[in-house]
Order: sequence, then structure tokens, then C-alpha cells
Amino acid sequence: MMLRLISVLPVFLCFNLVSAAAEPQRYQEVSDYVRLNDLSTSLKGLAQRVSPAIVQINTKGFFPIQGESGGTVTTQSGMGSGVILDPDGFIVTNAHVIQGAQKIEVILALGLDNAAEDGSGADIDAQAIEAEILGIDGETDIAVLKIDKKALPFLKLADSSKLEQGELVLACGSPFGLQNTISMGIVSSAVREIASEDRTMVFIQTDAPINPGNSGGALLNMRGEVLGINTMILSQSGGSEGLGFAVPSNLVNNVYQQIKTSGHAHHSYLGVIARTVNSTIFSGLQLSTRRGAIVEDVDADGPAGRGGLQPGDVIVGFGENAVTDASRLAADIAQHPIGSEVSLHVQRGEAKLTLAMVVGERPQDEMRFAEIVTGKSDLIRQLGVLGVDISGDVLDILPPLRKPVGVLVVARFADGSELAEQLVPGDLISTLNGEQIPDMATLRTTLNGFKSGDPVVIQIQRGSKLSLIAFDLP
Repeated sequence: MMLRLISVLPVFLCFNLVSAAAEPQRYQEVSDYVRLNDLSTSLKGLAQRVSPAIVQINTKGFFPIQGESGGTVTTQSGMGSGVILDPDGFIVTNAHVIQGAQKIEVILALGLDNAAEDGSGADIDAQAIEAEILGIDGETDIAVLKIDKKALPFLKLADSSKLEQGELVLACGSPFGLQNTISMGIVSSAVREIASEDRTMVFIQTDAPINPGNSGGALLNMRGEVLGINTMILSQSGGSEGLGFAVPSNLVNNVYQQIKTSGHAHHSYLGVIARTVNSTIFSGLQLSTRRGAIVEDVDADGPAGRGGLQPGDVIVGFGENAVTDASRLAADIAQHPIGSEVSLHVQRGEAKLTLAMVVGERPQDEMRFAEIVTGKSDLIRQLGVLGVDISGDVLDILPPLRKPVGVLVVARFADGSELAEQLVPGDLISTLNGEQIPDMATLRTTLNGFKSGDPVVIQIQRGSKLSLIAFDLP
């Protein structure tokens, strides 16, 4: 996303000197010093209390190349942050922090409560503990890790639906690897909608300084509760420009609880396409309300359609929350658990209606193959790709298969063969030189039997079509 560059001109301040005969002014009332000191003391205490639950995450493995299309990955080290949400070692972070990692280490900063009084942190004991991935949800950019340690300091999740613009917040994490860093700012927008190539996500926007390495860290309120998980910045320089974004805590909790229970997340769905009511829509359609989200279309078989919602209805409330615009509606739907009941408050002409419905699960609308990558065992070096066996979990994200056996290509390897340009994530390798390829082990054994220059013909299924890829082995 391109940002407009705003040129800031210097402002010169002129001061008039006070004559010696003028009555001296008190620089500041004593009570002001007391209040500022109280604020400083409160912030210091809050920082000391929350810091032990913020961890640094170091990774090694396969990671997507920024700016590359087609699911290209390469080997590299990474660094980010995480938040302990359970004393038994459950940690939430960003999916992009640990995506493709073969090895993950969590750096615990223990002993912060007994750190040196001068703030030097001399008594802090940093421990590196290997972590396992419980689950990754690429859509919300949330992942859950587990470490084998008990009685850990942890933080609670706040209710992000109550968040308001202007609230003071703290951003915690390890920017540029600087562990245990805290910055302060305000909530620039409680609900900020940002469109990507395939969907729109809702974030909390803050001006608290966030930099590379803060990803996966906590955005905290003044009670030390987690309002969101810091996930990205908009920047022309690569550093903080006061445009930081966090995944709201209610959405984090929804995904976290699902991954913690079952290892994966499903996404809430009502089957509504809506847009914000603006002045043109209000006047042109002669609506009875200036606020809300007007329904453009409804999935007749979805929860909203079955609940009686119609195109042209204006949604003004979602449960107990007011719906001021389409962003607020999208946030409420995403943060509401699947299977839970909800009431939509609707304006239909002059009539005010309350429609009851049960939040459903959104149908799979894309194949998120990068989430399947686990490590070196997935690499097929001769082809320059990473692949996995067809299993129950993999079948869930695939279209109907012509041949339900084979090896699924999940990513390209950046340092791999030029043949990777002919294979794309989602391709299903079913035969090699006419021989059936039921799994990764067979594919590797077969390829290892070839020498450079041998002819190779691979049959793949791409989408619903079969095709052949022919080449001489490099």
C-alpha cells in the first residue's frame, strides 16, 4: 500500500523576554509534579507486572519471501514476540512469525519482579525453551505455541468490543531483537478496516511505536490486559511512523481457544455482504437512519438468510454492540464464536426488527497451503518444491480430486530447481513416468533413482484438470 508523503515544515517559536521588574512566575504547581510522578510510578509498576509474560521468539526454517508471489519460500532465521496467555505454557503470536519454522525457541525473561532497582535488569534470567506449534491460522495471522513449563506469568485478554478511540495503550515486544521493550501511545482507531488482495480484515490502529520484531507482542490497556496482538505497520521507511495495527483481542481469543482445543481454527460466517451507509446512500434511498451497514446481498442458505435478513435492510446493532458502519459489523461477526446465538437489530423501512440467528462457519474459499509446511522433510530438492502427503487435514482444503492419492505441492523453494516455475502450490503430483506416486516416500525414492539428464514426465492435477510436465532432470 502506497502512503502519501506529508512534508513537515519547521515551526519557529519566538519568546519575549520578561523584564527584571516583572513579577516572577512559578514554573509549575507542586500538585502537577505529584500527578506526573504518580503517572510515572503507575506506568513503571505496570511495565514490571506485564513484562514477564511477554516473550521473544527465535525461529529457523522455511519462510515466505516478502514481495514474491506464487508461494515461494527460502531458508532463513526469524525473530518476533509472543504473549503467554496460560500459566501452563500456551503462547499466542503471529502466524507470520513462525510460519514454516523448523525450530522455535521461546526466550523467557524470568526474574523481572526481582530485577535491579536501577532498571538495569541485572537480575533477569533469560531462558531459551524449545516450543511446538499447536496451530496456525494464516487468515487472522494468529498462531499458538506450547512450551513444557508450568506456573508461568500470564496475561488476560480484554474485551476489545468496548475499546474506544483515544485510550492509552502500551505496545510490548522485542523490536529488532531488543527484548522486553515497551512503548506508549493511544488508540488511533478502535476499528480499522484494511483490504488485502482477497479479503478485508479489521484491526486496532495505534500510534504506539511498533517496529520489526514487535510482531506477536501485546497491545495492552492500562489495566495490563491484552487488547490485541501487534501484527503489522504501514511505513515508507521500514520503521515506525505511528501507523501500527493489532489483531483485536476478541478475535484473538476466538482463534486461540479453537487452536488450543482442536489444533485449527474455523471462521465465523453470517452470509452478509454489507457497506457503510453514507450521505449519498442515505439520501438516494431515503433511509430512516444515517448510521449502520446496509445489506447489499444475503446468502439465502447462510445463517442471516435463514434468519430473515434481506437486501436493503440496515443493520444498526449486533447483540449489545451498536453497528456504526460495515467495519464494525465485520469485526463483530469475526469475533463471535461459531455456534453462538446472536441478534441483529435491523431497520427495514420505518420498521425496527430484531432477527435471531446462529453464527455459522464460513465455507473454505481458498487453499492456504503455506500453513501446511512443517520442515526439511517436506523439501523435494530435485523439483525445487515442498510437498506433503494427502491426508484427512489436507483433503479438507482441496477441491474434489480426480485421483485422491499423490503428493500435494505446498510451496516453492527459492533456492531450488528452475522446475519449480512449472509447479505451483495446489498442484497434485499423481504419477512420474507413468508410475503411481502415492506418497512423499515413493516420490523421493523414484527421483533418487534418476541421474542428471534423464527424461521425467510428471502428471499433475491443477484445479479440476489433469496435465503433464515434461523435462530432463538437471
